[in-house]
Amino acid sequence: MTPQFLWYIPNTVQPGHRGDDTTSGWGSIEYSTELARTAEAHGWGGALLGTGWGRPDTFTVATALAARTTTFKPLIAVRPGYWQPANFASAAATLDQLSRGRVLVNIVSGLDTPAAYGDAIVDPAVRYARTQEFLHLVRRLWIEENVTFHGEHFQVTDSTVSPRPYVTAERARPTLYFGGASEAAERVAAAEADVQLFWGEPLDGITERIARLKELSEQVGRRHVPLEYGLRITTVVRDTTEEAWRAAEEKVAKMAADAGEIDTWMGNRKTAVGQRRLLDLTERGEVLDTCLYTAPGRFGGGGAATTWLVGSPDDVAAALNAYRALGVTHFVLSDTPYKEETRRIGDQLLRRLREA
Repeated sequence: MTPQFLWYIPNTVQPGHRGDDTTSGWGSIEYSTELARTAEAHGWGGALLGTGWGRPDTFTVATALAARTTTFKPLIAVRPGYWQPANFASAAATLDQLSRGRVLVNIVSGLDTPAAYGDAIVDPAVRYARTQEFLHLVRRLWIEENVTFHGEHFQVTDSTVSPRPYVTAERARPTLYFGGASEAAERVAAAEADVQLFWGEPLDGITERIARLKELSEQVGRRHVPLEYGLRITTVVRDTTEEAWRAAEEKVAKMAADAGEIDTWMGNRKTAVGQRRLLDLTERGEVLDTCLYTAPGRFGGGGAATTWLVGSPDDVAAALNAYRALGVTHFVLSDTPYKEETRRIGDQLLRRLREA
């Protein structure tokens, strides 16, 4: 399929996210719109909108940005437990119609602060079982009428969503992205997701995970088109290789001065399977494959900022194309300062990737 290239908008009211130097405007409609329009103007298909309790509501922000852009596709991060599947299916289908088919969905199962919004389920196995029901039911509600479903976690009777999602020649409903590296998470992806999102592992790690997901798809009796794969990663791009590594090393030096070693602050986050896989990469070396930088994970880099691809536009394009050769077709990239790097990476990198 045609590769998809998305950016990232952190969706927070607090400045300084991952070293961003913008001091005002976060959480405002003006600044959020500026970020989305910058992405739109510099070749990005859309952007992942960050989620978390105590931050702006992701769906509300996505609705506002869809109204103020033309082609921008919001990848809306949502949590089962915060949403009921029928409520979400209806809301997403409505926004999809209003935006003429621009809604993308990222389902998040990891712990946030569930007690703050009334979610009592914290056991990982139960959370993933609930997520699988959520995905299954949302899929059905988007394409079927009079849906009745009585699962362990969710129930609906004679439920029909109106309006339905916006239908085009390319798609009948929003794409469902999902992440997670544990066995339970991968079984959910194999059964019900459209796209499995990986963080920045080396090529051999992604190869291993794709092979396992293909095997799991057969084991769980996947009923949908084959699972697709995506990469969510930080990219540090400069005009030359030397400039990029100098910038990356300066960023890490500042992180080290500000945060200290990761064990002093990360706490329970480091026990998540996907996060642990990234943190363990430092034992294999500071630079893996051609330009995968593992040092950020030692000094506060978490999630998609744990490892970075560093180099010139040609260096990073070659690294991303190596992931494409493995079957990765969805890319969610970012670096800070967000607005500046939206332009730089969009202008310098996307043309090379689309010509490949």
